[in-house]
Amino acid sequence: MATTTRGRNSLAASLNLGERLFATPAERRFVAAVDAGLEQVEEGLGREIAFADELADVAARYLLTAGGKRVRPTLTLLIAQLGDGATAGVVASAQATEMTHLASLYHDDVMDEAQMRRGVPSAQAVWGNSVAILTGDLLFARASQIVSALGQEAILLQAETFERLCLGQLHETIGPREDDDPVVHYLDVLADKTGSLIATAARAGVMFSGAPREYLEPVATFGEKIGVAFQLIDDVIDMSPSADATGKKAGTDLRAGVVTLPLLHLRAEARTDVDAAALLARVERTVEAAATDPDGVDDEDFAETVRRLREHEVTARTRDLAHQWAHEAVAALDPLPSGPVKKALTRFAEQVVERSA
Repeated sequence: MATTTRGRNSLAASLNLGERLFATPAERRFVAAVDAGLEQVEEGLGREIAFADELADVAARYLLTAGGKRVRPTLTLLIAQLGDGATAGVVASAQATEMTHLASLYHDDVMDEAQMRRGVPSAQAVWGNSVAILTGDLLFARASQIVSALGQEAILLQAETFERLCLGQLHETIGPREDDDPVVHYLDVLADKTGSLIATAARAGVMFSGAPREYLEPVATFGEKIGVAFQLIDDVIDMSPSADATGKKAGTDLRAGVVTLPLLHLRAEARTDVDAAALLARVERTVEAAATDPDGVDDEDFAETVRRLREHEVTARTRDLAHQWAHEAVAALDPLPSGPVKKALTRFAEQVVERSA
């Protein structure tokens, strides 16, 4: 049985929006319309992510049923209220975008050697790398089938987005070139890996709802910038003293040797600041020890390293940059009419940078 929006998936749950934000009858009708569309998307995902092969079926449904707030479909359906709402094309595009996102998670976990995802063991931890990669491929293929019925413009948008997802992962894997600014390179990776798909979800809300085409660029800019802001806050949350809602523990990225923006800032400061150089040396020793013998890392020493990095100004600078990207995302919405769509998108941007999990 498909999970409905009653409970886990609703506008309020997906975008962390409180009920008081939409108090008037018109605003409540807006919320009800988005939630009804989400229910259609969720039921459709249950049908579309189905394979005759038993292993493919179980593996493909694994992360779908593990959780997730369906942020991308919610943005599509929310923005579609600028037009005719949850049309068949809007619902189908929302399903395809969520499948594409799910597929990317399977691949990301293989490349990152992640052991947990959404509070459960990652697919590659359960079935191995090959099955996880192929499951992601199957989901990409199924998303493409859905998009193919939406016309040439949708096919081109999906292809361009897929290209950016792959390039973002490639550039993250090989790292910046000698003449690249590491911070600029990092932000470009975030824009490709996260921002591009959120921008696509936003554009679909205009494209398939009959909304005015002049809204395409503003919502796409909003989506890409808020995606970068989201990931920058994730860099900060990774160092939170308690486990977050995804099942990751404090310093998960640090322990795995994943480069984050606070670490990039620290490397730059270490060139001229003695204290920053000392902290960087401590971080690098910790990362090297974890890579050599993950079970041999002293938990108290590791926690102290995370605490020092969390309290260093490079982390505050990362948080400030996330707020800047969120502010720019909201500014991009200026051409949109005043009303519940703009109100919800603005509040969502605020919630992205205020969240702690």
